[in-house]
Amino acid sequence: MSRSASPSQLLDGKVVIVIGGSGLLGRDFVRGIAEHGGHPVVADLNIQSDSKHFTVNVDINSKESVSQLIEAVHHRYGRIDAVVNSAYPRNANYGKAFFEVTHEDFCENVSLNLGGVFLVCQKLAEYFKNQGYGNIVNIASIYGVITPKFDLYKDTSMTMPIEYASIKSALIHLTKYIAKYLSQLNIRANLISPGGILDQQPQAFINAYNKLCFNNGLMAPSDVTGTLIFLLSDMAPYINGQNIIVDDGITV
Repeated sequence: MSRSASPSQLLDGKVVIVIGGSGLLGRDFVRGIAEHGGHPVVADLNIQSDSKHFTVNVDINSKESVSQLIEAVHHRYGRIDAVVNSAYPRNANYGKAFFEVTHEDFCENVSLNLGGVFLVCQKLAEYFKNQGYGNIVNIASIYGVITPKFDLYKDTSMTMPIEYASIKSALIHLTKYIAKYLSQLNIRANLISPGGILDQQPQAFINAYNKLCFNNGLMAPSDVTGTLIFLLSDMAPYINGQNIIVDDGITV
């Protein structure tokens, strides 16, 4: 669907569902979409906010819940232009060191996250196919591209969870598969793989991480949002099946 837009209205009138819209990255994605003239839909599990934007509670691991989300957004706007998958569901045991992760927890966390993204992509792709166009943007990570830099976590209680690296690397190929499978249907599917996002990490981690970057170090959520706006806009019609890394050079 082609629309002309001024630089300040790159998403003029576009309806964009942000899965995980009340999360760290999701909140800024919602802000950016609105600032560029779009209609963001805040979709998350158990939303408790007074957002000025349209909000829908959704469980991305429930077919019924995802279908209800699509129906609610279509009922309100009459169309859906894009979906952004930025949620990160996980169980209470998520984030343990490698030898402490149980098989059951590993499988559950992979299913919750990767399975949830698959379900959202599948259901929205069906909608987009019937609509005649659509746009999918999934949020991966640099740790889906490179192996973890374990030295960064020395002198901290942090680790790089095996579930996270497994999910994000699989998500990259999942998205490329979807993009190719949906070719000729006027549906695009891309990824953004951010580097580290500043989120109250220990100073030892921040110092070690920033030394590996080219200029700026750990990012704010807004440092990722610009790339998202570009992918959602009509300026990127030929970008499809791609993983865009936003990391200040740490993977180079």
